[in-house]
Amino acid sequence: MSAEDEGRKGSFRRAEFPRSENYDPDWVLDNMMGPNALWLTESLAACMNLSPGMRVLDMGCGRGLSSIFLAKEYGLQVWATDLWIDAGENLDRIREAGLEDSVFPIHAEAHVLPFADGFFDAMVSVDAYHYFGTDDLYLQHHMARLVRPGGQMGIVVPGLVEELTSDEPPEHLRSYWQPELFSLHSPAWWKRHWERSGLVSVERADLVPDGWRLWVASDVLWSERLGKPADEADMLAVDSGRVLGFTRMVARRNDRPTGRLDEL
Repeated sequence: MSAEDEGRKGSFRRAEFPRSENYDPDWVLDNMMGPNALWLTESLAACMNLSPGMRVLDMGCGRGLSSIFLAKEYGLQVWATDLWIDAGENLDRIREAGLEDSVFPIHAEAHVLPFADGFFDAMVSVDAYHYFGTDDLYLQHHMARLVRPGGQMGIVVPGLVEELTSDEPPEHLRSYWQPELFSLHSPAWWKRHWERSGLVSVERADLVPDGWRLWVASDVLWSERLGKPADEADMLAVDSGRVLGFTRMVARRNDRPTGRLDEL
């Protein structure tokens, strides 16, 4: 192994994520679409009750890293669902991993999901739920209905330590701020957002420990692979965890019936 390969492997080695160490860094880098999905998935799975054979919806799976990880590490059946990445492309990766009997690629938009009510034992969403789930009606009309009563729902998303107190970005982040960053929210915001639906009980809502540092490390490696400036890493280094991080939340579905928009 070359010094460069050894250095890259070392950059992916994290004591808190022993399962993620077993995956080829080049494979991870080639299929990343943002922060390291394996680290985030492992941080979420550690807070959930996942058992072999469970049916799990992986919502917004991207190129399927999280789905492959969940199937391989926990023996789950995973429906790898994404809008941006073609299902056939994900199937190729799934076959290469030898998991075509455990991971099932689906191409679908988050508001038009082709699954039966109560079909899944659990739902996870890694670095994706904030793109569609901030809608006040989304959990009630599109997501919670798919998970059986008693099943868990877990998300990890880029987030805030606390909610912003104005419509202006923090002064130290002003030169980096993009409008889409206003979609980020704190653990407290997400907890209230889900619990007021009456459909779930939130069991955990916190920040991934050292999440901003994980984000920096991911962006540096990914930017090097793409040959572009590590703009997010610069922003996060300036912030140093004061405002930005990763929100992690796990909730339990209750037996209250959900509604559909087409039934209103």
